[in-house]
Amino acid sequence: MRMPSLCWGGLAHGPHQLEFLWQRHQIGAVLTKPGSLIAHGAGRSYGDAALNPGGRLLMTERLDQFISFDQHTGILECESGVLLGTIQRHMIPRGWMLAVSPGTQWVTLGGAIANDVHGKNHDGAGTFGHHVRSLRLVRTDGQQYDLKDPKDPLFRATLAGLGLTGVIVSAQIQLMRIPGAWMEQETLPFQNLEEYFHIAHQHEPQWPYTVAWLDCTRYPSRGLFMRGRHTSDAGSCPKEMRRTIPWNPPISMVNKLSLNCFNPMYYHINRLKASPRLVHYQPFLYPLDHIQNWNRMYGRKGFYQYQCLLPPHTERDAIHALVQSIVRSGRGSFLAVLKTFGQKVSPGMLSFARPGTTLALDFPNQGDRTEQLFKQLDKIVLEAGGCIYMAKDARMPVELFRSGYPDWEHFLNYRDPGLSSALSRRLLGY
Repeated sequence: MRMPSLCWGGLAHGPHQLEFLWQRHQIGAVLTKPGSLIAHGAGRSYGDAALNPGGRLLMTERLDQFISFDQHTGILECESGVLLGTIQRHMIPRGWMLAVSPGTQWVTLGGAIANDVHGKNHDGAGTFGHHVRSLRLVRTDGQQYDLKDPKDPLFRATLAGLGLTGVIVSAQIQLMRIPGAWMEQETLPFQNLEEYFHIAHQHEPQWPYTVAWLDCTRYPSRGLFMRGRHTSDAGSCPKEMRRTIPWNPPISMVNKLSLNCFNPMYYHINRLKASPRLVHYQPFLYPLDHIQNWNRMYGRKGFYQYQCLLPPHTERDAIHALVQSIVRSGRGSFLAVLKTFGQKVSPGMLSFARPGTTLALDFPNQGDRTEQLFKQLDKIVLEAGGCIYMAKDARMPVELFRSGYPDWEHFLNYRDPGLSSALSRRLLGY
């Protein structure tokens, strides 16, 4: 079947040949067919990491079976198409949850591994890859690998390997013991970036989950620092109220006028909620998941997410420079997330998370005007010795990729030559 495919950012790409994988035993026959291929899970990559225009997409979301679970150790084995939200829904009532989860639960297990995702608790828990115990990988020559040694180069290349070392069929992961589904949350307003860094340094050791929202329509930038931790206290079961954006408007709903209204309102409303409160894990970990198809608010041209990481010795000056450039451009982001990473070394060769501070920003696609802003931001990130998150990327220049991921040439030794994506052709040549 051929049809156009879109990334989560809504940026149009060419047609794909879709192949649906229903059972594990089918994979060898599918992979050995001629033609380039890349695995595609729930479609939540913002850019082109899981797209293969003109080639084949192996749709893995139907590989969604649990294989085994040990209630005493918290080790779960399941197929790669299982959604993280499904794991949470089944495991939390048993007293276990994912040790690391990104900002959405609508991601497959395979996608979380292939991008070595991070969460709000990186300071203590590291990345998703730190909790992967074993992998079953099948390559396009039909070879199957059961990877159990985290020091194995193929294991390390597969974590954050963007699906280019083989197709992940199943995995064992270590879950985290928790007292329940509820969390204690507190919001601390800050008036500038220096105050943010002071709060982060002071509170991150005591609070496992920390993240900040930043108002980058103004400079100095104020924001909201949110911290959370698990609690044995329980509230009343929340009603599931999922709103939806039913259609793509012709123009972006996120623009200078809406940002100048929304950002001050969001800041002041949440500033008034600063006192500690009890919240269910879902709105804390996944604040946007209650709005179905929220990506449509950026209109038919789609949007880009620009997420960068700045190392400790340059992070403060670089983030100041990034925010100043955004304010001068008049193209602020309302989904601006600031997070300080901990010291844990990520296990994947191409892992994004490392010591420093990450800033994630969403911008509507305005063609050349957006690209001109990105060139300014790229220059700041490159000079600061930073990098761009490939799971969110759709246009990173090769120079910035090679600077930010110095192990890229070593990674090529473990790449499956039969696998290819739009991102790999952009950054790796094929």
